[in-house]
Amino acid sequence: MPSPIELHARRSIPVDVGVAYDAVLPMPLPQIFSRRFLALPPIREVRDQAGVWGSVGQTRTIVLADRGTMRETLTSVTPGASFGYDIEPLSGPLKPLVASAAGLWAFAAAGAGVEVSWHWSVTPTRAGALVMPAFGRMWQGYARQALEEIERALLAPQTS
Repeated sequence: MPSPIELHARRSIPVDVGVAYDAVLPMPLPQIFSRRFLALPPIREVRDQAGVWGSVGQTRTIVLADRGTMRETLTSVTPGASFGYDIEPLSGPLKPLVASAAGLWAFAAAGAGVEVSWHWSVTPTRAGALVMPAFGRMWQGYARQALEEIERALLAPQTS
């Protein structure tokens, strides 16, 4: 099996760390990942999730616009700081390229706000290893869009 590739993206947002963490952990994935970036499709829906997302061991099925699916398991929760997850198995167009992925969202004070960072450790298949440089560039654009959506949600006026 080829070695994992490490992908990182981050964005500073002028809100409190705790506010950002508390909003992002349960945020609906179709809201965060609403746009395609080149070959990476948006998330259309989440299935099989019991309760509010936030407890280690919870699982859910992510359904992509291209009908691919990914099984996500929440593996770590450090309130106010980070949460991590594993993705496997995958189906659909990504299956021949990606064997599994481990993700981590982290939140740290940055100036008058928070730095939200997203890390993906992708284990490619043998065939996928050949296209990982291109996949990594696409992931960077996908991550930028996701962080823009998170910022938009965090800065949206709150209605009571």
